[in-house]
Amino acid sequence: MRLFYSDHYAIPLPAGHKFPAAKYGLLRQALEADGLFRFAPAPLADAATIERAHDPAYVRAVMEGTLDARAMRRIGFPWSPELVRRSLASVGGTLAATADALADGFGGNLAGGTHHAFYGVGSGFCVFNDLAVAIRWCGRRAAVIDLDVHQGDGTASIFAEEKNVLTVSLHGENNFPFRKQRSGVDIALADGAGDAEYLDRLEGALRAVADFGPEIVFYQSGVDGLAGDRLGRLALSREGLIERDRKVFEFARRQGLPVVVTLGGGYAEPIGRTVDAHANTFRSAAAVLQPAEPVTRPI
Repeated sequence: MRLFYSDHYAIPLPAGHKFPAAKYGLLRQALEADGLFRFAPAPLADAATIERAHDPAYVRAVMEGTLDARAMRRIGFPWSPELVRRSLASVGGTLAATADALADGFGGNLAGGTHHAFYGVGSGFCVFNDLAVAIRWCGRRAAVIDLDVHQGDGTASIFAEEKNVLTVSLHGENNFPFRKQRSGVDIALADGAGDAEYLDRLEGALRAVADFGPEIVFYQSGVDGLAGDRLGRLALSREGLIERDRKVFEFARRQGLPVVVTLGGGYAEPIGRTVDAHANTFRSAAAVLQPAEPVTRPI
């Protein structure tokens, strides 16, 4: 199983910025120590591919650094050439993971899940919507299972009129974005919702995905539902998140669906809690989806 990374493209951020940029490199280090995966740097997506899901004028403005200050404030990052490269790698990693999933059943990106980016504007630390770009690129009937605590509003908006894409979002009812979009399936959870309620609602969401009959699943696996997350408001335990991931991967296996995993959010402190939760997602994928090594017995 192969994972694509883009942590080598560092974004220059002002001191005290709340985006946990360090988690990406720490996550790769943790998973490398496991010895379960192969790793490859994410390729840079090209503008023409990104324009399958975004306004060409917006893409050009991002690339050239001509977005106005208001648009950059909505994204939440200062513009820089490094931000452009990182954004292209984030999309490129999901495109490469999609190719892997179509070939081998699984693809993983240790970035991406940038579900707040709309057709013509970025938002909430999301410049380009890698999920939308990859779905348009692969041309398959697709379902997005978005389990980030924040609704995947950009993805829902981009695919609002498309019958070949199902967007599913389990999210905090009272959390960002405060103006929600309409996903194919929206499950809004009250502040403080815990493991039992969450996992029960997830079962219903997975039944809806099965009824839709996708050819590929994109799993936005944000871990900001973890209890104590600075931006989360839910109360999922470490074990509850592991069970969440297991349910998604076992569903994909039962349905015979290729699955693409993208990272999404996670803002717990200390940062090691976030890194551990993200790492467990990929460990669960390996446990459920990776064929066991054949046992060699003496003759």
